[in-house]
Amino acid sequence: MHIEVEPRDDYAILHLRGEFDTYYVRSLQEEIDALLQAGVAHAVLNLRLVKFINSTALGAIIKASKALSAEGGKLVIARPSSFCKDVMEKVGLDRVVPIFGTDEEAAAALRAERSEPAGDEGDEPVIDDEAAVLFAPTDKRRIEHFLTETQRVGASKNPVHGHQFGKTWRGVGRMASLDENGLRFTWAAGDLQPFAMGQLLAIGTELKIKFRLPLFKPGFCEALATVSEIEERADSVKVGAAFSTIDDATQQAVKQYAADLAFLKDELRKATGK
Repeated sequence: MHIEVEPRDDYAILHLRGEFDTYYVRSLQEEIDALLQAGVAHAVLNLRLVKFINSTALGAIIKASKALSAEGGKLVIARPSSFCKDVMEKVGLDRVVPIFGTDEEAAAALRAERSEPAGDEGDEPVIDDEAAVLFAPTDKRRIEHFLTETQRVGASKNPVHGHQFGKTWRGVGRMASLDENGLRFTWAAGDLQPFAMGQLLAIGTELKIKFRLPLFKPGFCEALATVSEIEERADSVKVGAAFSTIDDATQQAVKQYAADLAFLKDELRKATGK
């Protein structure tokens, strides 16, 4: 990643370009320290050209914001890439470091901050991983037994592009929690009743699953998992599945991901004082 500092009258714009991960956290801190030494405590982070950002980098942004605030200044974000904006909004970073669509809007917010008292930060940010979970029983006979042909075709759509997956049925759930031992997700199948969903995903059923780690890397991770708990709800089911087969690299990534989210949530809590 490259950082270019653009000095303005009483603030600076930091233009970041590339992938902002753990390796470049020190670079941001050095630039913030340099600004403070020069007597500049207000800054804009322009993230238009940042293609990827991880949780450690998000934590570094929070720390930079706290460092500037301690000197009577403020940090804001301008023009984040779609990837950055999506991740920051999901984890609640925008409640700590304001995000604006243009450099001019960000600069105006800094001017307003200097002329008006700070407001209430609002409710505590919540870490909310909304990544899709794709799953299917490894025993295809279960699919054929519990789902009609219409249900197998109609319910199996790609959550990103909307097209059919084809002849291979996949359910699409939403992640509830994730750690190195397994995951939990909710599934609302639309035309299937919770009782039927519970039968399809009965305890002991082996699933082939795909899930995302949005703060770690793009794309899906894959694993085999065995259903360990199933809870029927009004219009959905909540499923707990323990990993049965997962490669070492993916398991390590999941472990790091869970640790990163815990770290980021703690940093957000400290930043909001709640």
